[in-house]
Amino acid sequence: MEKIEFDYDEEADVMYISFGEPKEAVTEEIGNIGVRIDEKKREIVGLTILEFMKTFGKSHRPIKIPVSDIMEAH
Repeated sequence: MEKIEFDYDEEADVMYISFGEPKEAVTEEIGNIGVRIDEKKREIVGLTILEFMKTFGKSHRPIKIPVSDIMEAH
């Protein structure tokens, strides 16, 4: 598996997660989560999570995104 990079913007409360090197992608929004998808390979290359600490900071709830929802939206 390629490396996973995390970058948190505290001022905006946004978490950016990248799988491997940055790639050209489209973003599908599911609630406050943006799923970045490489259209050519049809694979997820990253996530953008809005209101990260507000949503997940204290509760440590898992992030659940059904793959079928992502593929249907795309």
